Amino acid sequence: MTVFVFDGSLEGLLTAVFEFYETKPGAVKIVPQSHYQPGLLESAVDIFSDDAKAKRVWEGLGKKIGSDWQLRFYKSYLSEVPEMAQHLFDFCRYIFDNPKGAEQNYGHPSVMAISKMDRSVNRERHRMKAFIRFQETIDGMFYATVEPDYNVLPLIANFFKNRYADQQWIIYDLRRHYGLYYDLQSVSEITMSYTPELRKGDTDGLLHNKESLYAVLWQDYFKSTNIPARKNMKLHLQHVPRRYWKYLTEKQ
Repeated sequence: MTVFVFDGSLEGLLTAVFEFYETKPGAVKIVPQSHYQPGLLESAVDIFSDDAKAKRVWEGLGKKIGSDWQLRFYKSYLSEVPEMAQHLFDFCRYIFDNPKGAEQNYGHPSVMAISKMDRSVNRERHRMKAFIRFQETIDGMFYATVEPDYNVLPLIANFFKNRYADQQWIIYDLRRHYGLYYDLQSVSEITMSYTPELRKGDTDGLLHNKESLYAVLWQDYFKSTNIPARKNMKLHLQHVPRRYWKYLTEKQ
């Protein structure tokens, strides 16, 4: 068994597909470097990301499956689920080795896996759009911290750019240690150093003084619109899972 070990990037994964057709090593298992553990009966091959090779594979994939399935492929990659690397690799091989339309065969395990993961990542993306709450800092910047199950920041950048086009904002993923920064013109990726206090949510001295008032008003509104007789916690948790409550002002 040949094991392709790649750097975990999308370019690395696509480069591995290119190398497979270049070298034709037979059966291949593909593993991100961060999850690789050597086996006795395995022959490991290090895959070095090559933008040119990755681009050729990506463009070839687009010609076979179109932009809709390419987006599903990308969202499945953003899931960061280790076993998805193998499904994405096998999906590429299946698509390239068969006539157009092969992606509609949901009996193929990798087609089905990508389709299911696409739905899961979409669900997380929609929840981030709904549950992110910005707070204004003393210097006029609006910021929000998140810890999504999947790496959905690239999928929500345009939504927040269009919705909050008139204010500078930062959405920071504490789990993956990077964020999005909008400067009134474009969105860019940033990294920041977080102190232990900020990680625990201690923002004393950083937020604009009106944020406390806004929080109280919003919580009062939330309480006033609740009708105790119609309370259905089971249904509520289906729409607003408890793990998202930390983002919601009304839940504090």
